[in-house]
Amino acid sequence: MSRLDITYLVAGVCGVLGLGAFIGLILLPAVGAYHRTWQRAAATVLSFYVLAAMIGVGVLGAVGVYELWITYG
Repeated sequence: MSRLDITYLVAGVCGVLGLGAFIGLILLPAVGAYHRTWQRAAATVLSFYVLAAMIGVGVLGAVGVYELWITYG
């Protein structure tokens, strides 16, 4: 297994774990807190804003680490 394969494997596992954490810790409690369909739909849409923020923070963190790696590595 090459270094690139290991990197892809780690990234894939982190992505699956992150998606599972989003579903289990954010989406399901938000949807389960409401009873009306429109409230559940609104909670789902707002939860996807949280997911977008999580992805944005992850991308910015990765870019920052990459820049530091290139600059000082």
